[in-house]
Amino acid sequence: MKKSALAIGLATALLSSVVMAHQAGDILIRAGGVAVSPTNVKNTANDQNPALDLDVNTNAQLGLTATYLITDNIGVELLAATPFSHKITLGNTLVGKTKHLPPSLFLQYYFGSKESVARPYVGAGVNYTTFFDEQEKLAGVTDLKLKDSWGVAVNAGVDINVTDNFFVNASIDYAKIKTKATFKLGGVEHSQDVRLDPIVYFLGVGYRF
Repeated sequence: MKKSALAIGLATALLSSVVMAHQAGDILIRAGGVAVSPTNVKNTANDQNPALDLDVNTNAQLGLTATYLITDNIGVELLAATPFSHKITLGNTLVGKTKHLPPSLFLQYYFGSKESVARPYVGAGVNYTTFFDEQEKLAGVTDLKLKDSWGVAVNAGVDINVTDNFFVNASIDYAKIKTKATFKLGGVEHSQDVRLDPIVYFLGVGYRF
């Protein structure tokens, strides 16, 4: 009985020692792996050209977020990452490649109090995706370009404190991304709207300033 009471006491002391909660004025920096997975690739005809069944693959990169807590429960987060690289395919045929950066800005609400070890949160905001370094990989395809995109984004995640300043984080985002692909195929110009609507997965560690 005494051993059980001692174990409970030690566990309580340990948990209380690592509770250094997010609070107003804190800056939270998170770094880790981030994967962008298009989940709703839809192609629509444009400029009287029939839609081609283009597809875009998943890609993972290094992600970085910065959050400023306006109050103990409300924060503003900026999501950034190293450039993502995607293959554009038509069936099993590689048509081209592109890179993109998808910075997103969120207004977030953190559940719990500033003393909580775990701080789940939800957020909503805007995503801006810029495409660049387009490369044609299929013979007959030239002048490949993808238009930049603005769209709504939402996210949810949780921070779990490990020490006074360090914590671990897991989050999931969803963004509405619609781009226009323009290219020539056999000398014929095509202009096609493409919706990607990716889910963005993030897992990393954070530091609280």
